[in-house]
Amino acid sequence: MPMRHATSSRLQPLGFAHLPPEAHLNLPPAALVEAALRRGEGTLTDTGALMCDTGQFTGRSPKDRFIVRDELTAASVWWGDINLAFDPQQFDQLQQKMVAYLAGKELFVREAYAGAHPATQLKLRIVNELAWHNLFCCNLFLRPEAGADTSWAADFSIICAPGFEADPTVDGTRQKNFAILNFSKKVLLIGGTAYAGEMKKGIFGVLNFLLPTQHDTLPMHCSANVGAAGDAAIFFGLSGTGKTTLSTDPHRHLIGDDEHGWLPGEGGLFNFEGGCYAKVIDLAQEKEPEIWQAIRYGAIVENTRFVPGTRTVDYANKSVTENTRTAYPIDYIPNVARPSVGPAPRHIFFLTADATGVLPPLSCLDKSHAMYHFLSGYTAKVAGTEMGILEPQATFSACFGAVFLPLHPTRYAELLGRQLDENPAAQVWLVNTGWTGGGYGVGHRMQLRHTRALLTAVLTGQLAEVKFRPHPVFGVQMPGAVPGVPTDLLDPRRTWADKAAYDQAAATLARKFVTNFEKYAPAASPEILAGAPLLASPVAEPALQLA
Repeated sequence: MPMRHATSSRLQPLGFAHLPPEAHLNLPPAALVEAALRRGEGTLTDTGALMCDTGQFTGRSPKDRFIVRDELTAASVWWGDINLAFDPQQFDQLQQKMVAYLAGKELFVREAYAGAHPATQLKLRIVNELAWHNLFCCNLFLRPEAGADTSWAADFSIICAPGFEADPTVDGTRQKNFAILNFSKKVLLIGGTAYAGEMKKGIFGVLNFLLPTQHDTLPMHCSANVGAAGDAAIFFGLSGTGKTTLSTDPHRHLIGDDEHGWLPGEGGLFNFEGGCYAKVIDLAQEKEPEIWQAIRYGAIVENTRFVPGTRTVDYANKSVTENTRTAYPIDYIPNVARPSVGPAPRHIFFLTADATGVLPPLSCLDKSHAMYHFLSGYTAKVAGTEMGILEPQATFSACFGAVFLPLHPTRYAELLGRQLDENPAAQVWLVNTGWTGGGYGVGHRMQLRHTRALLTAVLTGQLAEVKFRPHPVFGVQMPGAVPGVPTDLLDPRRTWADKAAYDQAAATLARKFVTNFEKYAPAASPEILAGAPLLASPVAEPALQLA
């Protein structure tokens, strides 16, 4: 079949009645790099990586993410501030306008997979206005084997046109940029933004909807790796908490750095993606050698800048954003699991960047505390991961990824609880990669070497004989000693010069937990509620004195 005919038949279901003059199908990475350079979309660094800018939007724009509300989604989606409803007719009109906009342009079409397990795999078709976006998709999604037949009916499609801007008064968007999921039509529309992460996270949202409802499988915003003995570990956490850094371990095989599924029962883990999308602000070879070496020809770096007079990336430069990133195929990391699957996890880490400096650097959670903290999803939004975030802000994000959850959070929590029951050997740990010795502005960020030492002690069984004691407010179990970590660091109260100030900060944070959990409490079991901080409820306001 001629290439042009093949591409035309693939795009007709998306509304392309006539194929644009130049529509490239499944170009290899080298050809996409050449196209990006020819079109002025980027510049090569001295390591061969392609440096590109994302323009006005250097992070996701959650307030401009919508889901079409129709018969399929009306009763199932968790509508509210996170999942914003969009009209089906306006979606159709917007798609038609996007197709018309792209009709005379050079396009880049890619076919890929999402999900490494065949039983739950999504077949994707992606239409890109930008060559470097198509390279991003080649790197981040799973690549079909050479010679594979990809003339499939896509399970989900993406149309991404950064140059197309919506008219909010006509199109129903909030502003000119948008990302809109239509589960009935199986299409994701992205326009007005060149931030490539919108494509990746859009498909993550699709899997968060489909896997629980169709496959009884838990989708997770986590990284995962596996040791030589077959002991898998997963790392939950929002962007900036260390998922990519901590799961990239030279002594363990990386399954994936951001998105995974956990099959029912004793079923194992599987990666949703075929690449890594890692933050590179202040990247240093000695601290993260695997990521450093992965930034080579075929990889992308976003919103970075050169050392003046060179083609060497200055990773300390945050003049564009703190959310500088790299996107590369997972096999650019030397010790990856092939295929990107693993057994049920032996260790489950909840990563939190606690900006208050209250939580311990490591603590063990029983099932009650695990479920409570999973639903709470406490962390701090780190600068640059979203538009307008300039310094850490305390936040609660259910399941450590509420912005990606189309269903009610309790649906995912129930799936996790079932997995803990069916895999009793699994241990859950809370890891604070945030501040110690005081809150943000007073204390200091946890040292990466200490966090790595804590995780190594867990993964290698060094804490089997260590005594634990409960935190007086949060009830999580703190180890008394860990090799390679100062003992005083293990109890956060000891790191504060002003112990009374710590007690006050701990009580304040506990009240925030309880207040946040009020929206889940009516549906929570006694077992989950048992994981709440020992401060039972927020401090009551003084009663009014009646005359």
